[in-house]
Amino acid sequence: MEKELTDFNHNITLTERKNLVVTGVKKIDNFDSDEFLLETTMGYLTVKGSELEIVKLDTYQGNVSIKGQVSSLSYTDNGGKNKEDSFLSKIFK
Repeated sequence: MEKELTDFNHNITLTERKNLVVTGVKKIDNFDSDEFLLETTMGYLTVKGSELEIVKLDTYQGNVSIKGQVSSLSYTDNGGKNKEDSFLSKIFK
């Protein structure tokens, strides 16, 4: 029998706000140099910062290493699609 990704433990290790290691990652939904959206076994994790880039990606183990200046980490249950973040709401701000 094969183990599913949901069996992975989820951990976050942040060193000096510059090196981030996240385990229990199912997939990376979206990323650029300012924001990453990761689906983890514990929900969606949004990583915000500057000059962010993937250092190591291990899809088999569910590990992601990111470097850059990390300014925030937050969890959402809806994939980061908050009502105020919609396209139309950004136009009307």
